[in-house]
Amino acid sequence: MNTPRTIILVHPGGLGDLLLAVPAIRLLRERFPDHQLLLCGHGETVELLTACRLVDRWISAQTTACTGLFSGTPPDDPLLKDWLGRCDVAVAWTSDGNGALAAALRQSGAVEAVVQSPFASTLRSIHQSERFIEIVCSEAGPVSIAPLPLPAELRVQAEGYFLDRRICSKRPVAMVHPGSGSWHKCVKAEILVPVIEALEREGREPIILEGPADHEMVERLLIQIPRPPIVVRDLPLSVLAGLLSQVDLFLGQDSGVTHLAAVLGTPTVALFGPTDPRRWAPKGPAVIVVNEKPCACVSSDMVKSCSDKPCLTFEPATILDACRTARSLALTPRIY
Repeated sequence: MNTPRTIILVHPGGLGDLLLAVPAIRLLRERFPDHQLLLCGHGETVELLTACRLVDRWISAQTTACTGLFSGTPPDDPLLKDWLGRCDVAVAWTSDGNGALAAALRQSGAVEAVVQSPFASTLRSIHQSERFIEIVCSEAGPVSIAPLPLPAELRVQAEGYFLDRRICSKRPVAMVHPGSGSWHKCVKAEILVPVIEALEREGREPIILEGPADHEMVERLLIQIPRPPIVVRDLPLSVLAGLLSQVDLFLGQDSGVTHLAAVLGTPTVALFGPTDPRRWAPKGPAVIVVNEKPCACVSSDMVKSCSDKPCLTFEPATILDACRTARSLALTPRIY
């Protein structure tokens, strides 16, 4: 039996950035159905995508084997050496000003090396997911929004998590994530409070997601709610993915978790302010982006100095309407 040929993918970005590359990875999988795919990226995210069978193997981009490639050094890691020795196409979605990475990939055995940043000014596509595709194919076609198939064991694990925390199984769950990687992207608590209360009146069980940088935002929210919802925090990414596959609705800002909810097929409402949804909106089968007042700031410094944040001043009724619309777009049932 012949050893299969390989495709090597290098993506050093964070959770949201990597999830925007999922359609491009799917395209490569379709174009090379007999090849094995190896993804070099950051920890939990690439491990999750491997568990979802989007790729066959993963390796951390922070290992010396991967970091050496960026400086032009062929790897001495046995796994990476083996995969590169059988590689027909290596794709690195990153900048490579002096060509060292491309040269190292070819020297290590890759027949073809495609190295380009999705931020390159020469790309014609607008949305980031289409820019990833354009790098691997000259004409960016429609982006696939089919839900990422999550392993059954992660969904079962999520069901047990809900039971352990006495989260009501008789009502559909609405998860709200009030934080983001930057508080400049976050809607004020007083806007989210009436939305959460209305979701509960409509028969949903609200739960609050607190990420590593969200404590202050969550506290501001909880002190304004007479009956504070359950808060889930300190979750491994695999557990969070399982929970997102079980909830009836996800409401969040422009964040990696919002992209994860969207790509899993969860009905998702994404609140966008300073970032442009034409470029950064999450992709999924049941996503509604709320962006009532496009941001007038022309630089990140202006965003940081803007105290009023009019682009993040939403009417709670508008958000609720978006939640109802997202639910109507949901795939019923979701089959993996």
